[in-house]
Amino acid sequence: MIRILFVCTGNTCRSPMAEAILKNKNIPGVEVRSAGVHASPGQGASMHAKNILVENDILHTHQSNPLTKAEMEWATHIFTMTQGHKTVIIRGFPDLIDKTFTLKEFVLDDTYDRDIIDPFGGSEGIYRETFKELQDLIEKLVMKLKG
Repeated sequence: MIRILFVCTGNTCRSPMAEAILKNKNIPGVEVRSAGVHASPGQGASMHAKNILVENDILHTHQSNPLTKAEMEWATHIFTMTQGHKTVIIRGFPDLIDKTFTLKEFVLDDTYDRDIIDPFGGSEGIYRETFKELQDLIEKLVMKLKG
């Protein structure tokens, strides 16, 4: 069983979209969750994130989750949206270094820019750009996991 945890800041934009994209693929043997390093529990995904998912025929119900040790231990792979998120995890839990990566770092062979831009507070167009980037990265992730 592959258990993937996507991590961003507030768990209302990037990580819920990544979770929804991957879940929508219905891959047997893959479970997906998301959390935020500074998330408040129980918030829905942002309005723009919900709209973009609907536009792309992805149904997803979301309630934000703070990142917990239990969530990280559950995961076989932790994919963060930025190098900063990865650093927060590794500083607090150095034993998780072998399963914690930025999403870009894991799927792209050589990248200096390891961050996915945070669309929070931006226009729906910015959310579309972030969604497209996540969609492309998750396609590469699926291929890599299938090996």
